[in-house]
Amino acid sequence: MKIKISILFLVFTNLIFTQEKKIIEIIEAGSFDRNEKTNPGANILKKNDKIRVHLFHDGMNIYSDYALFFKKNNTFKASGNVVVKQGDSIELFSNTLDYDGNIRKVIAKGDVDFYNNDTNLKTNHLFHDRDAKEIFFEKGGVIKDSATTIKSLEGKYFLEYSKYSFVKNVEIENPKYNIQSNKLDYFTKSEHAYFYGPTLIKGLDYDIYCEKGFYDTKNQNGYFTRKSKINYNNRLIEGDSLSFNDKTQFASATKNITLTDTLNKTIIKGDYAEIFKAIDSAMITKKSMVIKMVDRDSLFIKADTLFAIGPAENRIIKGRYNVRIFKQNLSGKSDKIIINQKSGLTKLLRNKLSERQKQILTANEIAKKNPIIWNGDSQMSGDEIHITQDIKTNNLDSLKILNNAFIIEKDTLGIENFNQIKGINLFGKFQKNELKTIELIQNTEMIYYLYDDNTKDLIGIDKAICSSILMEIENNNIKEIIFTTNPEGEVFPEEEMELNLKILNGFNWRISEKIKNKEELFIK
Repeated sequence: MKIKISILFLVFTNLIFTQEKKIIEIIEAGSFDRNEKTNPGANILKKNDKIRVHLFHDGMNIYSDYALFFKKNNTFKASGNVVVKQGDSIELFSNTLDYDGNIRKVIAKGDVDFYNNDTNLKTNHLFHDRDAKEIFFEKGGVIKDSATTIKSLEGKYFLEYSKYSFVKNVEIENPKYNIQSNKLDYFTKSEHAYFYGPTLIKGLDYDIYCEKGFYDTKNQNGYFTRKSKINYNNRLIEGDSLSFNDKTQFASATKNITLTDTLNKTIIKGDYAEIFKAIDSAMITKKSMVIKMVDRDSLFIKADTLFAIGPAENRIIKGRYNVRIFKQNLSGKSDKIIINQKSGLTKLLRNKLSERQKQILTANEIAKKNPIIWNGDSQMSGDEIHITQDIKTNNLDSLKILNNAFIIEKDTLGIENFNQIKGINLFGKFQKNELKTIELIQNTEMIYYLYDDNTKDLIGIDKAICSSILMEIENNNIKEIIFTTNPEGEVFPEEEMELNLKILNGFNWRISEKIKNKEELFIK
């Protein structure tokens, strides 16, 4: 008895399963025929002048000029102006179509035209899995919506998410941008693209490269990682991650940032940057540094925060707080720096003193705050330091120190002796990037240690004042001093000069602050 019940249960279950497996229906056709020799097991369906072949399966209508319907297998092969309609959103046109009703899979070939909502896909070979709600094409496909065209060798469309996954030679064309990628996902409703390989985005006035990222093609903004770079307003911006918004004309970058200005031969590095296209400026901070080419050498400039302002042909770079510069045989420090790329003028500046500071600070204390540079073994400081570069050759051209110019050079033969020259202003001239002449003018004073050329014995200390002093420099050291306009001076034996007389007012030897290499730019 139990065996009979089990057999009946299996028969009943199989009956239910058969009923659930929906059978392809023939709605109408112009003619019906069979030919077991040429098409065994098939119903041959053809159109006539008034009626086309119409098949139906589980919500999908298929129209064609000709079809072979295999009822036993629940499959058919349709050809001739094939049209597929499913619901209100999906339409498919092709030359031929094979369909298996058991596994609900479609293969369409020849001039395939697929429509879903506002998106159109054209290809020659398309696969459609109705259960998985996926469409796959190979051997090339073109997708179009209202303004965008996408081309790819292979792709898959997920109907449930309105999402395309493209691989191999992907290209998106739009009047406002063009995208080329090896692999990307594209959501038709949101018009968002996600990249998973080398990708280039070309806008009207920007280029973006990345190997992983996201881009909102509708609003033209995105986030890019892995070897990402933006060529934006004559600036090449590179970083571990970049964000970009063309509508607000804003871009930002984080970690290992490089901004390259090829026109001005300048590179800016840092760990965070913001770029404002509307006002043509950029802000770089966190280990920020400028690298400016000087002949075959480079000038390195570090500041807590750097700003690049203005178009490439008239760009100004500003640095704030803890400014340090380094070049072979030349280094310096200041509170602020301004570099005019057009004129080639670099200014090292001190923060403005408050009225109280002016009243209570001594000349030595102010000197400690002043901008300072070291040229070889010579220390030079003043209220402002100007360095001019020849914009054609990129060589250093001239040096100016305005107000309270002070030069200190440690006496190489004495223990704690210092040659000192001061004046109101200083003017220097470079040759082949080496300082060759220096002139101090107005209220100049000098203390200089004199030695016998042969014995190297100290002759005395020359202390003088005059209107101006001209110096010739060789190998970054003072070679010769020329006094002009009524000099007054006297050579004193060292033992006759008290210690305080050996130092000019404003003297401040800051050798401990000297930057010896570019690695020391970031040492506090």
